[in-house]
Amino acid sequence: MINPGAALLLLLASAVLCGCANDPGSSDDRFEQTNRSVFAFNQKVDHTIARPVAEFYNYAVPRFARDGFHNVLTNLDSPVTLANDMFQADVVRTSETAGRLAINSTLGLGGIVDLASRLGIPAHNADFGETLGKYGIGDGPYLELPLLGPSNPRDFAGSIIDVFFDPLTYVGGPALEVGREGGDVLDLRAANIDTLDELQQSSVDFYATVRSAYRQHRAFEISHGQNSSDLPNY
Repeated sequence: MINPGAALLLLLASAVLCGCANDPGSSDDRFEQTNRSVFAFNQKVDHTIARPVAEFYNYAVPRFARDGFHNVLTNLDSPVTLANDMFQADVVRTSETAGRLAINSTLGLGGIVDLASRLGIPAHNADFGETLGKYGIGDGPYLELPLLGPSNPRDFAGSIIDVFFDPLTYVGGPALEVGREGGDVLDLRAANIDTLDELQQSSVDFYATVRSAYRQHRAFEISHGQNSSDLPNY
């Protein structure tokens, strides 16, 4: 069990990390040279491992099975989403997430069947980086993290806090968590093969395109759809 004091310390640390980010001009790329080097490394890993595995997964696994796997992963994310909906004091989204979690975990056979969507309860994601953004904390300088991809100080700190909202942190063990993270990467990469290929082929500077896409997508999530983006989900 995580010590509550340690969780509070991390929460305060996240505020310190992001405190300078309230400046609207802070969405910079002051570490661009390093970021580009890390991006090149991530691209090599993607082209060598992630993309080929995702292609094989799409080829070998039937669509209904891939959909079921995606639904299970989404359901496993629901407790984190629920916690952040509550922190954001969003009654509608909290009730939607609670309803989806209850329905899909039981009648949906552990989330394999997204019965909640069929019943008209929409899905959404929420994380602590988004929660910090909702309360006016800016993103800070752009970061390209090894293997993890696009981020920023606020979102990276938020991802640490989200660990404590996840029940699997306390009952799953390291092996399950690693397997789940691998499943998330596989699911996301397999769903975006064509989109990312087209984006890369049409980009003069793929790094800059990904950076812009990430920022727009996070703005979209923080505003709950008030800012639209046609770019893919990173």
